[in-house]
Amino acid sequence: MLARGKAGKLLLPLQQAILTKIVEKKIVWQKFYEYYRHVGAFCFKLSQNTTLLYEYITISAIPGKVFLHMDMPMKINELQLTNARQGHTIHNTEVFSKDGRWIVYDTRNDDTQIGSTGTIAMVNVHTGETRTLYQTVGQSAYGPGVGAATFSPVADRVLFIHGIRNADASRPYGMTRRTGVAIDIDHPGHPIFMDARDITPPFTKGALRGGTHAHSWSSDGQWISFTYNDYVMEQLARTDSTVADLRMVGVMVPGQVVVTDGGSMENNSGEYFSVAVTTVTESPTLGSNEVDKAFDECWIGIDGYFRPDGSKQRRAIAFQGNVRDTEGRTVTEIFVADLPDDLTKEQDGQPLAGTATTRPHVPVGVVQRRITHSMAGVEGPRHWLRTIPDGSMILYLAKDNRGIVQLFGVSPNGEEPRQVTANPFPVQGPFNSSPDGQWVAYPADNSILITEIATGNTHRITQRFEEVNKPVGAPNWSPDGKTIAYNRYVSEEDERFLQVFLLTTNAKIVW
Repeated sequence: MLARGKAGKLLLPLQQAILTKIVEKKIVWQKFYEYYRHVGAFCFKLSQNTTLLYEYITISAIPGKVFLHMDMPMKINELQLTNARQGHTIHNTEVFSKDGRWIVYDTRNDDTQIGSTGTIAMVNVHTGETRTLYQTVGQSAYGPGVGAATFSPVADRVLFIHGIRNADASRPYGMTRRTGVAIDIDHPGHPIFMDARDITPPFTKGALRGGTHAHSWSSDGQWISFTYNDYVMEQLARTDSTVADLRMVGVMVPGQVVVTDGGSMENNSGEYFSVAVTTVTESPTLGSNEVDKAFDECWIGIDGYFRPDGSKQRRAIAFQGNVRDTEGRTVTEIFVADLPDDLTKEQDGQPLAGTATTRPHVPVGVVQRRITHSMAGVEGPRHWLRTIPDGSMILYLAKDNRGIVQLFGVSPNGEEPRQVTANPFPVQGPFNSSPDGQWVAYPADNSILITEIATGNTHRITQRFEEVNKPVGAPNWSPDGKTIAYNRYVSEEDERFLQVFLLTTNAKIVW
């Protein structure tokens, strides 16, 4: 149903016609849910017997005209994939296997429980079969702990956080005491240490000295990004007030690094060469582009992005960075780190491994740029930046002029940001763009919604859940774009467990 006319004159008659149609179909109109303008929508909630249906009218405001499109109930199938009385936490990205048949998860029942969680597993999206991939040795409330598992986009391999193996009450799991471990799914139980760790001076080039976290594969499966906290700086800060353990972003690339441990299990060798790729400082100059925290990053594009001059930057990271405004307030802005092809070259006097009094330095050729300059900066719930496949847009959360958290997009070249969503309610958590870059899926209003990035057209694709059972974390798209996986709590007697749900359609993104 498509209609157009002068603003304010066509809406009421058209609404009445729609409601008449609804009555003819013997569907009872319960209530208006919301009405708004500006690339928005008004929708109303319908009920027929016990089945909830959602109808949407999309409104694009153009001077003198109003365009309305009413979507019939969307053909979305929802399936509860897991049922065991335990947690099934999926990570914020890359949880599907390359063929879309498996979803990897850890057994946390709460996001904060990595240190006390000992199992990584996967579930088959077609049969519901579960397979345990890895269990920690000597697991206790103090560690080692595992979690935040992701699938390689090109191999049958999962990568996850693993706490340091000697964890106990005096050395518990923590931000500076974790590393990245992989499992080939055909060889469960056989850990592959990805990033090397060496906390013993003089340190080892290609190894880091703390904890890597939230690992993310590049689209070709060759490079891996992560956030990082440094154990050596953490310990130094206990006796030197001018020093702090500042969160950074790092990258690891193929290349074995050998570290001698001596049996302490504090250190480990790794199959990858790891470096920091962001520069941070304890005391950023007010009003400058210096940051004291770099975090929650993403790879830009499938293979980078195009610069304004038409040349290609093949590998780059977008990250959130905390700056100080001219009045000393912390503001989170979007930054880009352009990466060279070779991350193993050191700058003179700035060792990649750091020293006993300095954190790891960035390699030669890394260029760090600030691309947003806003008054309030990035706002809303914790989230990781995301991009579309061609790398032309970085997605993030910020408040609109009504104070509502929305999705925004900005070019890696630093052009004016564009508002993507205009919902009357805030985005409630992290999000992911579809494989073709046309859509973004996210939790809002205790539901899962999808928005067409180019137009702002938005659809609610689940019912609205009660607060206690609302979606948790980021919806994840399957590689073919036909399925979305997400977490939400399911109540059983006096307990709640995080379960994995699937939303499927018969065709690729025909929402």
